Amino acid sequence: MRSIALVLLPFLAANLFLSPCQSLRFDLKSGHTKCISEEIKSNSMSVGKYSVLNPQEGQPMPESHKITVRVTSSYGNNYHFTDHVESGQFAFTAAEQGDYMACFWAIDHRPEVTVTIEFDWRTGITAKDWPSVAKKGSVDLMELELKKLEDTITYIHDEMFYLREREDEMQELNRSTNSRMAWMSLLSLVVCLSVAGLQLWHLKTFFEKKKII
Repeated sequence: MRSIALVLLPFLAANLFLSPCQSLRFDLKSGHTKCISEEIKSNSMSVGKYSVLNPQEGQPMPESHKITVRVTSSYGNNYHFTDHVESGQFAFTAAEQGDYMACFWAIDHRPEVTVTIEFDWRTGITAKDWPSVAKKGSVDLMELELKKLEDTITYIHDEMFYLREREDEMQELNRSTNSRMAWMSLLSLVVCLSVAGLQLWHLKTFFEKKKII
């Protein structure tokens, strides 16, 4: 596991610093729903913002392009809800680990229209607003980069422990599955032998009654 962590470390760091977070853009028809899931660890920061693209630039947003948004955890807890809006944002610290779901509903409208939504969802270190940190702390560029590096190292360290825990869980699941399969195989063998014994007993009884043997 340590060797894997050493191999992944430069790739994770490069991905965090060099890969810009890109917004997701998707279409949603009137009266339909689309959900997007994100796996978030407990105590991790998560921020998101969304907006409906105006089909008529420079004009007021049509009523047909309003949406309802709800963000929930895998346990059904609500973290964000807005109704009949054209844009919004949310921020929360995950209380439990698991898959979080952001669902978008387009209001029912006749005739049917297609709503284009732009959605940006960030978690962990990517959720931190570094320009605000620099502005509030009055830090220079070098100090800001060092703060980024420190948070990145902490994030990667926590991620390695998280991966190790998941690996241990998978190994335990494999051991449990193998044990159950072994018992099932033994039970199947016992059942087959029992059925074979009953068939032989039945045939022997049948032949004895017919006085063949």
